[in-house]
Amino acid sequence: MSLTLQPGVVAQPELAEAGQRKIEWVRRNMPLLNRLEDEFRANRPFAGKNIVVCVHLEAKTAYLALVLAAGGARVAVTGSNPDSTKDDVVAALDALGLHVYARHGATPNEMRRYLNMALDIEPAIVIDDGGDVVELLHDSRQALLAGVLGVCEETTTGVTRARERAAAGALELPVLLINDARCKHLFDNVHGTGQSVWDAFMRSTNLVLAGKTVTIVGYGWCGNGCALRAAGLGASVVVSEIDPVKAVEAHMMGYRVMPLIEACAAADVVLTATGVQATLRKAHFEAMRDGVIVANAGHFRDEVDVEALHALAQDEQQVAPGVRGYTLASGNTVYLLGDGNIVNIACADGHPAEIMDTSFALQALCARLLATGEQLAPGVYPVPDAIDATVARLKLESLGISIDRPI
Repeated sequence: MSLTLQPGVVAQPELAEAGQRKIEWVRRNMPLLNRLEDEFRANRPFAGKNIVVCVHLEAKTAYLALVLAAGGARVAVTGSNPDSTKDDVVAALDALGLHVYARHGATPNEMRRYLNMALDIEPAIVIDDGGDVVELLHDSRQALLAGVLGVCEETTTGVTRARERAAAGALELPVLLINDARCKHLFDNVHGTGQSVWDAFMRSTNLVLAGKTVTIVGYGWCGNGCALRAAGLGASVVVSEIDPVKAVEAHMMGYRVMPLIEACAAADVVLTATGVQATLRKAHFEAMRDGVIVANAGHFRDEVDVEALHALAQDEQQVAPGVRGYTLASGNTVYLLGDGNIVNIACADGHPAEIMDTSFALQALCARLLATGEQLAPGVYPVPDAIDATVARLKLESLGISIDRPI
């Protein structure tokens, strides 16, 4: 069916060449997607299919979109977070012929409009990050539901939202839980978040972690990776958790475990990684020592109650790019990175290309499954073990590593 789509939203088309250079750099460092791009171009599994990609819109995501297009898909791309959108990459995708609707710093209303513009392509497959497209499909774009073969969900937050909707009997789509695949949470969440969060911290502050007390709020896969890398960089790590099993695990890893209010009082750096809104609130800010640095590694900006922090502040000052100081009535100053947005995206370039190579290989193979396999009923589904193992084998091959087989 022929569709007439609105022109792309491209804030700075003159940056297309710079964006294409970024995409070519990540292409050189994503061997799994290189291989899938060749396979898809030869086999065209997405011929006749429309795909919406709604993920942090930077170079690695752009390459995933191009791999899907190489497989015959008509692709519409938008961003899952306004601060992670790179305008040069948007310009590059537009110049390369994809339908792209995004700009850095978009307002919430603009973000919703861009999502709707992308959905006008009437997708058969959705690549989602955080569940916003799924929510919109169930909210105001229900007419499109019947044509959607399935959704591939990238994040812990999106997986949680899909499970909650399914448990309530209100999920009208099949959702593949990419985030729960071993090759996703073990590599992307642990090693990707663990490295990129502290990369963002150091770029923004020009400070070391060694010798500092770092409080990690939430000890899921992302919190695990952030704690691991903080300890490796010489920090003393404190973990706050509500899950007793995870709290014991953190203790057995050698970290101190304590309630959040106490952990905030002890910290030089506080990092949220929960996926829960208002994890850090007024009482936590008031308990913090002078000079504490606060950052968020979770999906939602409002894990840190920025409005409460603003209300407490007697004075505010932008002290460096991505670093804002809030001086409280006590005289203590709390420094917030990236305005509470996902710090590794807001203050750096997100996960390394080699890490996203495995995650996006899962996305690409699961999208192929939706396009060519048996149609699934509405519900949540794990990534098939065979796809998880395929991605791991491809990764080993790219590294020149051989392993044994069972006798």
